[in-house]
Amino acid sequence: MRAVGEERRGDGGKRAMRKFLLGVIVGILISFLFIWFSGGNTVKKIGEHLSETGKKMEVMEEKIKKEKDEVWDGIKKKFFKEEREIQKKSQ
Repeated sequence: MRAVGEERRGDGGKRAMRKFLLGVIVGILISFLFIWFSGGNTVKKIGEHLSETGKKMEVMEEKIKKEKDEVWDGIKKKFFKEEREIQKKSQ
């Protein structure tokens, strides 16, 4: 009985080797075509857009932190105000 995904012993090694070599050749071809058709410029443009997006995200992060702190302060004030009222009523 064969395990799941196990190839036949006679032909399995050759088939796996062919798939591996085909993958390597396709990878080299894709890399060559990327470089040939100005891949450097593409990467540069993507990098510029990513830095702009990063700056926007930093601004949004600061706004979110500020709003979170404001909400938390409001919750604290309301909670402690209710707690003081309970203490006054119990006295």
